[in-house]
Amino acid sequence: MKTSDFYYDLPEELIAQVPIEDRSSSKLLVLNKSTGEIKHDIFKNIVSYLKEGDCLVLNDTRVIPARLIGEKKDTGGRVEFLLLKRNEDDTWETLVKPGKKAKIGSEISFGNGKLIAEVVDIVEDGKRIVKFDYDGIFEEVLYELGKMPLPPYITETLQDNERYQTVYSKTSGSAAAPTAGLHFTEELLDDIRRKGINIAFVTLHVGLGTFRPVKVDDVNDHKMHSEFYMVSDESAELINSVKKSGGRVICVGTTSCRTIESACDDQGNVMSGSGWTDIFIYPGYKFKIVDNLITNFHLPESTLIMLVSALSSRKIILNAYKEAVKEKYRFFSFGDAMFLE
Repeated sequence: MKTSDFYYDLPEELIAQVPIEDRSSSKLLVLNKSTGEIKHDIFKNIVSYLKEGDCLVLNDTRVIPARLIGEKKDTGGRVEFLLLKRNEDDTWETLVKPGKKAKIGSEISFGNGKLIAEVVDIVEDGKRIVKFDYDGIFEEVLYELGKMPLPPYITETLQDNERYQTVYSKTSGSAAAPTAGLHFTEELLDDIRRKGINIAFVTLHVGLGTFRPVKVDDVNDHKMHSEFYMVSDESAELINSVKKSGGRVICVGTTSCRTIESACDDQGNVMSGSGWTDIFIYPGYKFKIVDNLITNFHLPESTLIMLVSALSSRKIILNAYKEAVKEKYRFFSFGDAMFLE
């Protein structure tokens, strides 16, 4: 299976640059994942496609202001950091631009010295391991100095940082938002609960590996970066109970999908706990627990469009994307949504 098999043409003007005013007023493409039949709707009507006894699985991760812009202490040269992962020894795995300014031993100052980063190692793909020096609580310093790590295809300035968070975000740690969840409002979630639909929360801290382009020709040669996830006892029991009683398990976003598929045993039971996952889902994968998916429209040749194709088929998904382009849907993080029913 070739990476190029997942390519589609996307006019640049369809890449959403800003969130729409009402989260739940985005477009919704409803796709029968077996037949390819398509319906067009508005996201706030998602409740009409859900059934009593179903279970929505939401990723409650919260994006940290992981983009830091500073200067080298010795030369004053501009350096940009993107925090990816906090290690157990309190160092951070980071992306640094330009990398040539971040040799081992280099020190970078942020906020006129409020935060100092020392590069202590260089690892795979040129990522830097850094140790921070600061007074007080790291999270407070980061929220004062850091910026939201918007994807590179978004060039407009975000006016309200909360628009790059889901309304149910809770557990800080992500370098990117689980964007399928951006369409939900508190009112819509209340409507969903009133209909008798269960909601289970899981956590997966989204790293940039999920969104990075696939650089190999053969899909089988691609390796995912690992991401940290957590599934509570309560959520595992709820998902398993719904599945056993015949309800559908509907993941909101590819991150929720990857989380519970990673936490599932061979008998199809979601196990509570935490860990790291580098699961790569693409056509041919046999889903253990997930029945349906609410998702945004993803980049061509990305691991995300491959995952969505695995739940349906490559042909059906690419045809749906072609229809979305024709109907001028908005694409990517601040774009519209699709429900694979």
